[in-house]
Amino acid sequence: MTEPSKVIHIRNVGHEISENDLLQLFQPFGVITKLVMLRAKNQALLQMQDVPSAVNALQFYSNVQPSIRGRNVYVQFSSHQELTTMDQNSQGRGDEPNRILLVTIHHVLYPITVEVLHQVFSPHGVVEKIVTFQKSAGFQALIQYQLPQNAVSARNSLQGRNIYDGCCQLDVQFSNLDELQVNYNNERSRDFTNPNLPSEQKGKSPQGYGDAGGMYSLQGSGPRGVGFPQMGNAAAIAAAFPGGLPPGISGTNDRCTVIVSNLNPDRIDEDKLFNLFSIYGNIVRIKLLRNKPDHALVQMGDGFQAELAVHFLKGAMLFGTRLEVNYSKHPNIITGPDTHDYSNSNLNRFNRNAAKNYRYCCSPTKMIHLSSLPQDVTEEEIVAHKEEHGTIVGTKLFEMNGKKQALVLFENEEQATEALVCKHATSLGGSIIRISFSQLQNI
Repeated sequence: MTEPSKVIHIRNVGHEISENDLLQLFQPFGVITKLVMLRAKNQALLQMQDVPSAVNALQFYSNVQPSIRGRNVYVQFSSHQELTTMDQNSQGRGDEPNRILLVTIHHVLYPITVEVLHQVFSPHGVVEKIVTFQKSAGFQALIQYQLPQNAVSARNSLQGRNIYDGCCQLDVQFSNLDELQVNYNNERSRDFTNPNLPSEQKGKSPQGYGDAGGMYSLQGSGPRGVGFPQMGNAAAIAAAFPGGLPPGISGTNDRCTVIVSNLNPDRIDEDKLFNLFSIYGNIVRIKLLRNKPDHALVQMGDGFQAELAVHFLKGAMLFGTRLEVNYSKHPNIITGPDTHDYSNSNLNRFNRNAAKNYRYCCSPTKMIHLSSLPQDVTEEEIVAHKEEHGTIVGTKLFEMNGKKQALVLFENEEQATEALVCKHATSLGGSIIRISFSQLQNI
């Protein structure tokens, strides 16, 4: 066995394991003075302040198998008694300061684009270029600063941090490249010093850096693009789903516009589609297709909201037909005479209480929930307002936080859906009422 040393050699350090994870593993045993990640070998070298601290750590982990993110790591004394500058540079990349950073992002639940990365890294200095790509290690990016000290500042501040709460963890290393070559300005690569570069041709990828694919990109042309509110939505999404996203929801969709087909053209209109789709996110625009009267395009606020709509509404029954809901090939709906714009509508539900609204997203149910009711409303008035849409099995009027609310149970989901699309945002007793689906099974 190697003689005791204050340097500990750690093996099986997968790409999902960050410097921060290793620090947390050894900090209980004493002060850590140096840590070198040997990414190419899936190994790390960690130096404690003194030999007794390292001995205590290894004695403890001889009885308890250390595990990080479900992966067992293996520890032993290093043959080095001290980590030198040569040791730290022996990996060829990762610790020799350079103005280009290699960033690996783990636990990607929300789309990461050039704009997102620019927001995260630009506070530390002028970012000249960004290239993103997909490798076996995961989603990665190369970020070139104007000055090496900018990159050092960013690495020191951001290493091990999350872009969003509980996910999208940054592993920041120095790259060994001297200059990034950027061929296109789009969602996956950007040269901020040359705004005149073309956008990428479909099917081609930035040469030399692998293919980012479309998996993590958002539609939209920058921070002002319609598809960009997801950055602000992330906290609400994380708060709504603290245990992870619902089954079937990936969180990686980048397409904001959905196409709805098999509609009943005699009974549907833009406002009714708004009432239905606004349960799953903010609506930007809706367009009924003249040449296909049973088809419509619905542009949601971002890719995550579009994914919720596709997931929960596919196959729903409305006005006697079964809806087909899929992602559209169009990134957005162009404003025109046939287009209804809802981007500034105060009826969009996700401008307030977004986390609560995400939490209540579900497929259509037999039960609808009514809120914003007048204080003196009666069950008879509620039944009279809804009974044209189907057989009402039961109602319940109640008060929450001093406000009148109600549950109305229909015979089937289609009747409840029709009541929602026809009566949401209509007037009852002088109040504009709000309707959503309830996940309760009975009253």
